[in-house]
Amino acid sequence: MSEFNAADHAWMARALRLAQRGQWTADPNPRVGCVLVRDGVCVGEAWHERAGEAHAEILALRAAGDQSTGATAYVTLEPCSHYGRTPPCADSLIEAGVARVVAGATDPNPRVSGQGLERLRQAGVAVAAGLMAEQSERLNPGFFRRMRAGLPYVRAKIAASLDGRTAMASGESQWITGAPARRDVHRLRAGSSAIVTGVDTLIADNPQLTARDVEADFIAPRRVIIDTDLRTPTDAGVLSDERGVVVIHGGAMPSRENDLVHAGAELWQAMPGDDGHISPSSALEAMAAAELNEVLLEAGPRLTGAWLQAGVVDELIVYFAPHLMGHEGRPLLALNGLESLAQRLPLTLLDERRVGDDLRLRWRVGEGEEV
Repeated sequence: MSEFNAADHAWMARALRLAQRGQWTADPNPRVGCVLVRDGVCVGEAWHERAGEAHAEILALRAAGDQSTGATAYVTLEPCSHYGRTPPCADSLIEAGVARVVAGATDPNPRVSGQGLERLRQAGVAVAAGLMAEQSERLNPGFFRRMRAGLPYVRAKIAASLDGRTAMASGESQWITGAPARRDVHRLRAGSSAIVTGVDTLIADNPQLTARDVEADFIAPRRVIIDTDLRTPTDAGVLSDERGVVVIHGGAMPSRENDLVHAGAELWQAMPGDDGHISPSSALEAMAAAELNEVLLEAGPRLTGAWLQAGVVDELIVYFAPHLMGHEGRPLLALNGLESLAQRLPLTLLDERRVGDDLRLRWRVGEGEEV
C-alpha cells in the first residue's frame, strides 16, 4: 500500500507547478517548489527564484507564519542540510514546528543527499520521500546530470529545410525558418545556462548568442566558443558588449591568449581529443565546474555531429522549414564513419509541434523511455 494518498499527490503537483516558475531564474540552483498545508488548507507556498536568495521552503514558511506549526510541507526536492549560499532549510522547517515533510526527489548533491531527510527524522518530523520524484528530476535535468556525472545536460538545436539543409553551398543561411521559430529559439536560449557554438560558425555568421524578445525575467546565458586553435577574431560581435564570452581552447598560445583577454574574452583550457579538436567531454566538464546546468549547442554540422557521436548530447531539437534547398546545400549533420545501418544513432521522439509555418521536432538521443 502506498504511503501517499490522493491529497499528497495533488499538493505535490501544486508544488511542481510552482517550481516551474523558477525555470529561467533559479540557475545554477535547482527549480524547487514548496506548499505548506494545515488541516487540508494551503497556508503558505513559494518557489525558489534566484541563487543566493531564500529557498522555496523559507519563503513558504514566511508566508505561513505561525500556521507553519503542525503543517505538512510538500517540497519537490529534499530540503538542504548544509550552509551554501543560504542556511539549511531542514533546520528552518524543524524550528517552525512543521509536523510532516513530503519530499519529491532526493537531492543528488553529495553534500545533501539523504542528510536533509535524516536531520528531519532525528528531530521528530514525519518524513516521506519519493513522491513524483521523476517529475522533479525532469524539471532539473541539468542539475541532476551535473551532480551525478559532472556534466551539464546538452540540447543541440538545428534549423533546416525539409531536405535537411542548414545553409546554401555558399554558406548563406539567414533565414531558413520563420520569425515564430526564431522567437521560440530565443525562449530555449533564455532557459539555458550557456549557449555554445564553434569558432567556424562564429567566423562565418558573427552571431550575438543572446536571448532576445523574451517577455519574461531570465538570467542571461553564458556564451561559449569552442576554439581549439584560438582563431576567434578580436573584433567578433560577442566581444563588443559587456556580457562577456568564454573561449575554450586546446593549448598555450601566449600571443593569441593575450589579444583575446585584452579584447574581453575569458579563456578556459580543455584537453584535445585524438582528432586534435577539443574533447566534448573535457569542454563540458569545464562548464559543469562553472555550475552550468543546461547547455544549448547551436553550431555547424561538424561540431554538432562530433558531439552527437561522442555521446554527450541529450536532446536534439530540429526546426524544419517548409521549403527545399537542394542537394548542394550544407548538410544537417556531419557524422563520420557510419557505414552500415547497425551504426545508426537512435533517437526517441519526445515532442512535435508546429511553430508558425515550421515544424519543431524534439528527440532524446538514444532509445527507450524518457527519464
